Amino acid sequence: MKNLFTSLSILFLSIAGTAQSVKFNNPIITDKYTGDPAALVYKDKVYLYAGHDEAPNDFNFYKMNEWLVYSSSDMKKWESHPVPLKVTDFKWAKSDAWASQVIERNGKFYWYVTVEHGTVPGKSIGVAVADNPLGPFKDALGKALITNDMTKFSDISWDDIDPTVFIDTDGQAYLFWGNTACHYAKLKENMTEIEGEIHHIKLPNFTEAPWIHKHKDWYYLSYAYEFPEKIAYAMSKSITGPWEFKGILNELAGNSNTNHQSIIDFKGQSYFIYHNGASKPNGGSFRRSVCVDKLFYNKDGTMKRVVMTSEGIQ
Repeated sequence: MKNLFTSLSILFLSIAGTAQSVKFNNPIITDKYTGDPAALVYKDKVYLYAGHDEAPNDFNFYKMNEWLVYSSSDMKKWESHPVPLKVTDFKWAKSDAWASQVIERNGKFYWYVTVEHGTVPGKSIGVAVADNPLGPFKDALGKALITNDMTKFSDISWDDIDPTVFIDTDGQAYLFWGNTACHYAKLKENMTEIEGEIHHIKLPNFTEAPWIHKHKDWYYLSYAYEFPEKIAYAMSKSITGPWEFKGILNELAGNSNTNHQSIIDFKGQSYFIYHNGASKPNGGSFRRSVCVDKLFYNKDGTMKRVVMTSEGIQ
């Protein structure tokens, strides 16, 4: 009996020690509210770009005036850097530092952002440029790249949001974006002009937040699905389609109506970066927090359902 008691005590202490050693790494940013994450892998580091949710606790809509940048070498520890870009850096824009993405080409960094236009009614997409991933970034055009009057697939004023950019293996760059309607167009090599016409992609229950990535021979178009938003995805052998719908990738993001994803490969592991509203006492749809969990693929190229965890990356 004494030996049994000793064994149980050792087991209990072992379990307790294990529990104490587990860290809760999600959300990854805890001193500010952050949403709409977009990650860039560059020279052995991950650069995370996010919108800054500044809505006070009694304000039930988005209040976003700037974007933030963080960097990490291991996906666990994140370093904060000075604010690299604000809405006021675009003289033609009025408000709303909404979803964005940064991509590198020929040693320059191009940041595609969503803002409210100052004179053309509705949301629009601008592009900023810098010589390094931390900025400072400046308006590359002095005007919007995409305005609401350029797209006719939807008659709402906020269908030109959530830009995602991808440079294909042949060097051709593409811009995808949209709300209720998914648009895409080629970009010229200068990354600041549209080349050719704007195309439309039909996807089941497309809401917003398209993200393009490639893994092995497959292209993936993930997006926010329905509202409140889950993340669904489609696959193709070509970036221009046809796209085959594959189902849900990520379930509802806690107590946030929106769900916005970024998918990257870093040091041999795939990651799913997203936001929820579950952190801090006042978190929610308008005070969100960025989280990271691992992403895995099946043998046929489909993605396994993402499991959102409090532990995050250990």
